[in-house]
Amino acid sequence: MRGLTVIGGGHVGSVLGRLFSAAGAFTVQDVLSRSADSAARAAAFIGSGHAAASYAGLRSADVFMLSVTDDQIVPACEALAAAVPLQGAVVFHCSGALASDRLHPARAAGAYVASVHPIRSFADADAVAAGFAGTFCGVEGDRQALDVLLPALTAIGARAVQIDPAAKTVYHAAAVFASNYLVTVIDAALRAYQAAGIPESVARELARPLALESMENAFRLGAAPALTGPVARGDMATVLRQQDAVMAWDAETGQLYRALVPPTSALAERKRAGKP
Repeated sequence: MRGLTVIGGGHVGSVLGRLFSAAGAFTVQDVLSRSADSAARAAAFIGSGHAAASYAGLRSADVFMLSVTDDQIVPACEALAAAVPLQGAVVFHCSGALASDRLHPARAAGAYVASVHPIRSFADADAVAAGFAGTFCGVEGDRQALDVLLPALTAIGARAVQIDPAAKTVYHAAAVFASNYLVTVIDAALRAYQAAGIPESVARELARPLALESMENAFRLGAAPALTGPVARGDMATVLRQQDAVMAWDAETGQLYRALVPPTSALAERKRAGKP
């Protein structure tokens, strides 16, 4: 069984380390984190592995996982390449925003590099570890690295999706649109209801069926067929009246409304053309 070293003792590294170890995909050797205490906690969560005190204390391994923050990926990779022989090893990071080319110090040292981004929230490490099966992971990198990592991901129940590394930032922005900005739009709807005199708790109940049904239709039918409302009907007079009213009520929300009109109009054109 290949040996795995975990660099970064947060939730992502701890969960993946535990899953890889439990599935017999890798044997966890060393765990390195920002402090000895956090490395020890991560090793305890994983259920195996030696808590290392520094890069100098790391042993050679077949696979190195950098589950550090985005701004620490390059420094961590540089420190790893300076401390441990990497010829023929696999080095991968877990960032959704950065491509595997950020691991150039490891590649220069003879390693094969990749990125593996689990597409889910890791706020509750225990819950994620218990329910990880079926999780999509965006992957890209050297073929030799993926030949090692893809079977390991299959072993823990992950569903790997290979992505274009040149579009990694756009790929990550997709998750922001589907998650963060969706919440922002719902917040605008809730505040607009409240501006009409509806209590916040009632506003949530009004918006909930509209939002849920729209999302279900978009995922079931495709975005264009799911589109309804004045833009879909071509009722631009209503759109302009709403835009002016929202702008008068709250300028920032009005700007958001106005910004959404052109892409929604393009979506309506796709609907009229019978495109998903």
